[in-house]
Amino acid sequence: MLGNMSDTILNITLKKGGPSAELLQAATEETRLPQTIFKGPESTPFLAPRGVFLYKNQLFVSDTGRNRVFIWHKFPETTFQEPDVVLGQGDADGTGRNAGGLVGAGSLQYPSGIWSDGQKLIVADAWNHRVLIWHKMPTRHGQPADVVIGQADFDANQPNAKGVGANPTEQTLFWPYGVFSDGQRLWIADTGNRRILYYENLPTEHFAAASGVIGKPDFMTRDYENEDPIWPYSVKIGPDGTMAVADTQYYRVLIWRDWRKAFQQKADVIVGQADLNSSGQNQYGLFPKANTLSWCYDACFTDQGLLVADTGNSRVLSFDTIPASSNPSADGLIGKPNFSTGSENAETVFGTENSLYWPFSICADSGRLAVADTGNHRVLLYPL
Repeated sequence: MLGNMSDTILNITLKKGGPSAELLQAATEETRLPQTIFKGPESTPFLAPRGVFLYKNQLFVSDTGRNRVFIWHKFPETTFQEPDVVLGQGDADGTGRNAGGLVGAGSLQYPSGIWSDGQKLIVADAWNHRVLIWHKMPTRHGQPADVVIGQADFDANQPNAKGVGANPTEQTLFWPYGVFSDGQRLWIADTGNRRILYYENLPTEHFAAASGVIGKPDFMTRDYENEDPIWPYSVKIGPDGTMAVADTQYYRVLIWRDWRKAFQQKADVIVGQADLNSSGQNQYGLFPKANTLSWCYDACFTDQGLLVADTGNSRVLSFDTIPASSNPSADGLIGKPNFSTGSENAETVFGTENSLYWPFSICADSGRLAVADTGNHRVLLYPL
């Protein structure tokens, strides 16, 4: 087990209709398992981290509020630990947008989504309207990226390459917050353009054109219909080819059973809403339920099921299997004592240190789960 594990306890409640006293006791005991809290380097700890990624024993964190990405080659063993590599700044103490200067190959502005296979690294550099790729794992602070997507070169950072009001194309990006790859292909949640871009091959040259678009009839369209992703913040592909898109603005997660079919058809399953035309926060209720969402920003696959970062409700919902029909109720809950407690309920108004507060990013790998507990300025690591 990792060190310094007694700082907090995550509330984990299992939803099993009419639980027995034994089951309730087991759930209570499970909530008492210590979890690891990690807050970054002690000199300048995390400020609203919005991206987290695990690959085996490596940890990657987008420290979004301070415009930097941290890499730990091994899981941190203390609450505060210096990173092995810092990107976007010259060292772990740097915090300025684009390192306090102009945009460049080594700078970041509001980094968010991350993906890595331990060899390559991809970062959604959201407010520079680009995605950066390192084809070999960075080994030094501030190391410049190898490839930029969404801009013609490393010195440009306008939305859709030409500025606000410019139409999107197959080469441009507008607030890209999420990235995912299988090592060969690439998916980008091009959030501001309300679409998912797909690249058949991981780009090796700047300003690469996407191979396909999901959620739009063509590369130039930005208008949207209720049946399409409205504000896609993250995109993930499961081991069986299932695709999940966290569609934040409509409080839902869209699921395609086969990502290849997403270019031609609407989502097969909607989590958080009853149908594609519904868009109510917590389905227009005052309090959350096991089947509702509020400002969901991420989802990730486990070996068999699905986890959803229900950000506005300050919780993570778990589904034992990938939902087969729309409006499913979650099987498990992390971050709250029950399914009807939200981030603004009486139980949390006096503090959130012992629970989640606006988790933006989640990642499951090798039997572990990482949660970017953004509102608490920390990352939580614990066994699944």
